[in-house]
Formats: sequence, structure tokens, C-alpha cells
Amino acid sequence: MAIDFKGLIAEVPDFPKPGVSFKDLTPILSSPAAYAESVSRIADWYTGQGITAVVAAEARGFLWAGPLGQALRAAVVPVRKPKKLPRPTISSSYQLEYGTDTLHMHRDALKPGERVLIFDDVLATGGTAKAMIDLVTQLKAEVVSLAFIVELTYLHGRAKLAPHDVRALAAY
Repeated sequence: MAIDFKGLIAEVPDFPKPGVSFKDLTPILSSPAAYAESVSRIADWYTGQGITAVVAAEARGFLWAGPLGQALRAAVVPVRKPKKLPRPTISSSYQLEYGTDTLHMHRDALKPGERVLIFDDVLATGGTAKAMIDLVTQLKAEVVSLAFIVELTYLHGRAKLAPHDVRALAAY
């Protein structure tokens, strides 16, 4: 029987601030069967597509990127906040509700022509994912698709990512 990921995800009202309904994915991680199935379902979407790297944002994205990379026999490339990676990096800035933020990736993380799956836990406004697309394309690699555990459709983040393929296990 297939696992209902939406049924597992805990909604936490007014976190981290009033009016926000936080989607807590830790119940998926707490269930070995659910965690394994989440990795397996996402990997199944991309098996045979020649993915050579899984690019993932810190920190929750890292929790799925490792097993996805193993399942797809692909490298795992971390994307982090400023001053967190030890070697020379490239960067991409994006808009937040009140200001900007920046993501970094090692300058030598991808080679031109590599086929990349971008992964993050939640697709909200699309800013983080768009910055990751920018990082991948700066290195002349190809974004094959973007995958998420949850998509918050009411924030319209998918529109920022067009024309890329976008998939999620659960949508709100």
C-alpha cells in the first residue's frame, strides 16, 4: 500500500511567525518506511534519465539528497549559505519577503553538460529553487528537473521555475 505523505506531514500553525502554517516533514523522517518510499518514489521519476548530480539546498534538502544520489548513482552537490563552503564558490542572490539572501556552490561542483536534478524539501515562492537553477546554469550544466517533498501551490513558486519540469510528492 502506498504511503500518504500528505497525511504524515504535520502542520504547525503560526510557526515560525503568526499566519504561517509550517509543514513539518520530520514525521516522514521518523518512519523508516515513509522515508525510504519518499526517496524511492522520487528516484523512480528520474531513473534512466541520465542524472549525473543531485543539487540540494541546506539543510533539510540534504536529508534526501544523499539517498537520492545513491539511488540514481549520481553525485551530491551541496548548496549553502555564505561562508559555509571551504573552497572557491559561485553565488546567486534572490529576493525574500523582506530583503535578499544568497546561496553558494563550489565553483568546481559541476562540469558543463552534466544532467542535474535540483532537490529541496519545500517549494514555496520559488526563490531558493530559482537561485539553484542559476547556480547550475552558471556552470553550464543542464537542469533536468526540480523535485520537492511538498509544493505550496498557493504561493505560485512553480511559475518562477518555468519552463523546467517540477514535481512534488504532496501539494497544498
